Amino acid sequence: MALTPRLEFRQTQALVMTPQLMQAIKLLQLSNLDLAAYVEQELERNPLLERAGDNDAAASELEPTDAEPAFAAEEGSGGDEWMGGELETSRGVIEEQLGTRLDNVFPDDAGQGAGTVRQDDTVAAYSEWASVGSGGRDDPDYNLEAFVSAEQTLAEHLAEQLALGVSDPARRMIGQYLIDLVDETGYLSGDLAVIADRLGAPLAEVETVLEILQTFEPAGVCARSLTECLAIQLRERDRLDPAMQTMLVNLDLVARRDYASLRKLCAVGDEDLADMIAEIRRLNPKPGLAFGSTSVQPIVPDVFVRQVPDGTFAVELNSDTLPKVLLNQSYHARVSKTAANAQDKSYLAEQLQSATWLIRALDQRARTILKVATEIVKQQDAFLTHGVQHLRPLNLKTVADAISMHESTVSRVTANKYMATSRGIFELKYFFTSAIAAADGGEAHSAESVRHRIKIMIDAEAPEAILSDDMIVDKLRESGIDIARRTVAKYREAMRIPSSVQRRRDKQAVALVR
Repeated sequence: MALTPRLEFRQTQALVMTPQLMQAIKLLQLSNLDLAAYVEQELERNPLLERAGDNDAAASELEPTDAEPAFAAEEGSGGDEWMGGELETSRGVIEEQLGTRLDNVFPDDAGQGAGTVRQDDTVAAYSEWASVGSGGRDDPDYNLEAFVSAEQTLAEHLAEQLALGVSDPARRMIGQYLIDLVDETGYLSGDLAVIADRLGAPLAEVETVLEILQTFEPAGVCARSLTECLAIQLRERDRLDPAMQTMLVNLDLVARRDYASLRKLCAVGDEDLADMIAEIRRLNPKPGLAFGSTSVQPIVPDVFVRQVPDGTFAVELNSDTLPKVLLNQSYHARVSKTAANAQDKSYLAEQLQSATWLIRALDQRARTILKVATEIVKQQDAFLTHGVQHLRPLNLKTVADAISMHESTVSRVTANKYMATSRGIFELKYFFTSAIAAADGGEAHSAESVRHRIKIMIDAEAPEAILSDDMIVDKLRESGIDIARRTVAKYREAMRIPSSVQRRRDKQAVALVR
């Protein structure tokens, strides 16, 4: 066969990852906090975008354009087919899903807007001052959290006591240096000899200042070890006798519940040993955490689920997690007329296309989350009605097939998204659990429900009848759950439940203290 050049036509089907498609995939898997940060960056970068409500008169909703579709993946192509088709306007779809927006959440106290103008100039002036007198609530930059007092930190608390308790300037300087080395739990890090050498002060002087700091509140602060922290607190309570000092030196025996060795070392009886252990348990091993603790950001759910009177469940998106952005077409039309050269026109066209696809991607993201969440609720309605024991086995393929999407799309939707139900707030991935076969060949059980059963069994066990892993396996098989012993051990360790031997020691220790 001769090797000659020739032209051939081949027809193939492929998924092209356009920049718009990559942007839509990225938005789909972002959490609501990350999405808000991303939209903020786009608002700063793109002059044609603005928040909905900032200037609704000048902004217009996104109209269908002839721009090249970014979501060009075909269904069944193995990609993210959720992005296909012509989309409706962003704000209109979201308002249709979530209900009418409440534009005036905080009405004026007098029952009318603060901007009402009357013939009397005094009344008009009063209207302006009314917004200020009501706390500036008409100001878009008004933030109520700005008036909340800051929480006092541990370093500030110790510095205040240092100013009152130490008058010598040199000792104050040493004390402030030591306070700066105290971590958030209240422990002092660093070697005193190195600190004394760095400050150019005698070691005895640094130790004296440290002793003063260890008398400050909270009790146990500025300790260098757990033993010293507990000893400071016991000394303040006048409970640091020789037997207690011996127990503090042997805290490892307390952790192992080796009470026979402790009785011998401390030379006390069972009743005195129980009192000493109870006294130690009442102490605070991390006294510094009472000050300046970092507040935990609460989880904001993306989806709300509520039960309606007919027994079914209604699913709706949380409007607070949906960024509302609009394309300011009037501004674009005004600026386009003043474009002087091809570079300016190209820039405006690029920003227009970017804004168009961002709004469409946000709209389709909301649609997809609602669609996936609705199917999850449909699959797990027994859990919402009866509890975790009725959680069904569920995988991504089941949900993807039910809503005609790809598994990768469902996986992205369920990442970092939360659902608020009557039983609490759960991550969407919580509802996807593996299946454990039934012993009688019936319907499989969810792994999460099996873990819940194991926890209930262990919590209900008596001190004299501790359940081993083999006994738990037997009880589960009696309930129709076919499970291996190693699986029970894996679930128990994942829930941080100790072994049967350790649980027996713990419950005996509790009985001894009581």
